Amino acid sequence: MTMQTPTRPDTRAGQDEPPRRTGVRLANAYYLMVLPAFLLFFVFHTIPVIQGVYYSFTDSPGYGPANFVGFRNYLALFTDPRVLHAYWFTFLIAAVATVLVNIVSLGIAIGLNGRIKFKNGLRGIYFIPNVLAILVVGYIFNYLFSNSLPALAEKIGIDALSTSLLTKASTAWIAIVILAVWQSAAFNIIIYIAGLQTVPTEMYEAANLDGASAWRQFRSITFPMIAGFFTINMVLSLKGFLQIFDHIVALTGGGPGTDTESVALLIYKGGFQGGEYGYQSANSVIFFIVIVGFSIVQLRVLRRREVEV
Repeated sequence: MTMQTPTRPDTRAGQDEPPRRTGVRLANAYYLMVLPAFLLFFVFHTIPVIQGVYYSFTDSPGYGPANFVGFRNYLALFTDPRVLHAYWFTFLIAAVATVLVNIVSLGIAIGLNGRIKFKNGLRGIYFIPNVLAILVVGYIFNYLFSNSLPALAEKIGIDALSTSLLTKASTAWIAIVILAVWQSAAFNIIIYIAGLQTVPTEMYEAANLDGASAWRQFRSITFPMIAGFFTINMVLSLKGFLQIFDHIVALTGGGPGTDTESVALLIYKGGFQGGEYGYQSANSVIFFIVIVGFSIVQLRVLRRREVEV
C-alpha cells in the first residue's frame, strides 16, 4: 500500500497564485469610514475647545475685539464668591444625587431581576424617564412642587410642605435632587440589570442550601459580582450630575437669587447673557479639569475597591 502526499491544486499549469490584497482593501475601507467622523469631531468639538481656551486668556464679552489679559481671569475665579458658591452647590448636588441614584436604581434592578410577573413590561416602564426631555419633565415637577404638593400638605396638615419647595434655598436643592434622581435612575437600572444577569444562579442555589440570608447573599455574592457595573454607574452618575443644567433651569432658574446656581448654569448665564465670555471661558477650562480629575480619582479608587471585594 502506498501513501500519497497531498498537494495543492494547481490553478494554472506553470503559474503562481497572485498575492492577496485583502489587508490593503481593509485598511482603505477603515480609513474611509473613520475619516468623516474624525473630521466632524475635529471641526465641531476640538476647534471650539481650542478657541475656548484662547478666549479664556482674553477679556472678550462675546462680541467685538478682545484684549489679552494673561491669567487674570483664572486668578479672579478663586476670589469670586458667586463662582465659589456655584462650585459648592454643584458638588453638593452631585454627591447626594450620585449616592441616592445608585441606591435607588440598584434596589429596583434587584426587584426587576427577580421572579416577578410582568417583568419585561415593568422594565420598559421604568426606562421611560430616560427618553423624556428633562426640560419638559422639569416643568411638570415644577408645577407639582409649587402647586400640587403644597395643596396636598395643607389638607393633611403638614405645615413644612404647605409652601413651595422652590421658594427657599434650603429646600430648593432637595427638589432638584429628587428630579435628578428620578430622571437618571432609569439608565442606571438598565446597567445594574445587565450586571445582575451575569451572576450564575448556581451560586444562589448553593447559598440557599447553606442557609444564607438574603442580605448575606447580596453582600457576599451579588455586590462583589457586579462591582464593575457599580463602578461604571458611580463614575457616569458623578460626571453627569457635575454638569447638571436642565433640571435647575426648569425648576428654579438658579434662584432664589443665585442660591441654586450650578457651575454649568453660571457659565451659560455669565458667558452668553452677562458679557463675561472670556471670564466664563476660563471658568469652563477649570471646570473641565475638575471633572476629569474627579473622574480619574474616582475610577482608580473604585477599581481598587473591586479588587479588595
